[in-house]
Amino acid sequence: MSGTKKPEKKEKTPKEKAAPSQLLGGSKTIQTNEPVMTEIYADEAFFDSNKSMGIFNGRVKVIDPRFNLQSEKLTVFISKGENQGLEKAIAEGNVAVVRDRPAPDGGPPTRAVGRSDKATYVAASGDVELTGTPRVQEGLNTHIATSPNTVMVVNQSGQLTTHGPSRTEIRQEPKEERKEEEKPESSARPSAKP
Repeated sequence: MSGTKKPEKKEKTPKEKAAPSQLLGGSKTIQTNEPVMTEIYADEAFFDSNKSMGIFNGRVKVIDPRFNLQSEKLTVFISKGENQGLEKAIAEGNVAVVRDRPAPDGGPPTRAVGRSDKATYVAASGDVELTGTPRVQEGLNTHIATSPNTVMVVNQSGQLTTHGPSRTEIRQEPKEERKEEEKPESSARPSAKP
C-alpha cells in the first residue's frame, strides 16, 4: 500500500511542571474546526481492526501539518468511539522528526530536527518522547544525549525536557564585519639583494 490517511484529533497541552529549555521550537497548534489530515507512506502495512492499530514497515514517511517523520517502522493506535482518531504512535529504527517553526518577525522558519532510535507520540498531551541516544538540533544549536538511557520529551509548544545525561552545543556564526580597507604602503621598499 503506497499511502494511508489517518485523521488525528486535537488536544490541549497541559502545563509543563519542569522548567524545560526552548531548544526545539514548536509550531503553534493549528486552530481550526477542520479535521487534521496525516498521511503515512510505507513499503508494507498491516491493520488489525479488533485492536484498532496499524503497523507500517519499510521506508516509513509521515506527513502532518505539525511535523514530518521518517523511520523504519511505525505502529499507530487509533482511539475507538465517537471521537475516533490517532491515540498514540510509536516510531522505531533510525527515527527523524522535522518541524518548521514560523519566525515571529515573519522571516524564514526555523527548522528543528530530532533523531533517535525510538520516538513515541501521545495525542492527548502532544508530547513526543525520544529514546535511544536522542539528539535535537535547531539551527546551529544541538542538544545531544551522552547516554543511551537519556530520554528527551518535546511538548506540543516545542519545549524540550531531558531526563539523563546530555550535552548542549550552542554555536554562533561570526558577525559579518567590514574588512578594513588595506592601506597601501606609502613607499615601496625595493628588496635588498646581496
